[in-house]
Amino acid sequence: MIRLLFGLLLALALPALGHAHAVNFAVVFLRVDGSNVQVMLTITSSDVDRAAGVNVTDHGSGQVDPRKLEAVEARLRAYFSERTRITAGNEPCTEAAPAAISAESDGGIIVQMSYACPHGQEIVYHSRAMLDFDRAARQSAQLMRGAAANEIAILDATRNSVALTAPAPAVAMASPPTPNVATSATPEERPGVIDAVLVPPPSRLAIAWRYLELGVEHIFLGFDHIAFLAAVLLWARRLGALVKIVTAFTIAHSVTLSLAALGIVHVPSSIIEPAIAASIVVVAVENFFSSNVERRWKWTGALGFIHGFGFASVLTEAGLPQGSLVPALAAFNLGVELGQLVIVAALLSALLLVDRLSARGRTPARAPKLVYGASSAVACLGLWWLVERVAL
Repeated sequence: MIRLLFGLLLALALPALGHAHAVNFAVVFLRVDGSNVQVMLTITSSDVDRAAGVNVTDHGSGQVDPRKLEAVEARLRAYFSERTRITAGNEPCTEAAPAAISAESDGGIIVQMSYACPHGQEIVYHSRAMLDFDRAARQSAQLMRGAAANEIAILDATRNSVALTAPAPAVAMASPPTPNVATSATPEERPGVIDAVLVPPPSRLAIAWRYLELGVEHIFLGFDHIAFLAAVLLWARRLGALVKIVTAFTIAHSVTLSLAALGIVHVPSSIIEPAIAASIVVVAVENFFSSNVERRWKWTGALGFIHGFGFASVLTEAGLPQGSLVPALAAFNLGVELGQLVIVAALLSALLLVDRLSARGRTPARAPKLVYGASSAVACLGLWWLVERVAL
């Protein structure tokens, strides 16, 4: 049974080697102005590299290398243009100008596109960007209303389009158009013509639910965080000790998650990601020297501050809706905690089951060779991520 559990741990770990903490999350800002639709897609350069098969990221700083970006600009323009469509009344809108590609100051790529659509039709945004290399990729669609942005949808493999406007209602003209109305007049000046109406922003409850899902998803896809939690509780048998560990970790990462997501504190990912990997190695190695988890909550809480910055990375990319900032942040944090509790409960239940099956009539106890074997696997995994994030 111990060998089986150890084998399952390795089987789960190997696919995660190259994908730990990969967010693959983009944000698109959409503005509808009469017959014009402006699209601004923001995506991290590392995601662009993986999606489009290019190399524009300086892995030392995590920033975009301008020379590399210029060399592949035409390739990126084609990639995003082929995977982005705007339709009006089910007919494709015309791309008004070639896509403009530029570097963002915080290690991202900005793709700007412009489309010309007819008046009065339902306008829909379609995107398959990133989905052809990662079916778990997400895109937050933000509809601009003046200077404010409201999230209207999270696009993924199952939903890759969202309506930006509703079709204009038919209007009966009270009188025929006067002869002096210019054919080039704006929609407001043309009798009988009404622009489509922007879709209403989602409710705060809907926004909170989306960010709750995002938090749960993030913890389940964050293999490095799962490895950390596994290493922390490998010796745990008492619920009281486990509650203190999880509570300390939760409080710590909630603080830094909020500070980073609100832009109050900023620590580069080039520092945080290797630090998270190093924390996994530290916890796993500590299991060889001590099985006493009663006081582990103190330094587990300290390491939680580091992991909080990692959790915040997805919110930094997705952004927080200005009108519902607090509900979105609270819901995301809650989602992380719910996912974390599910993982901890599943891991602890599996360990206790192995203890009972291995007891063979004796009092159940945690087998050291199980802890040492699992800790070795987790330590190797953390060391791999550390080398990958520092050297590569």
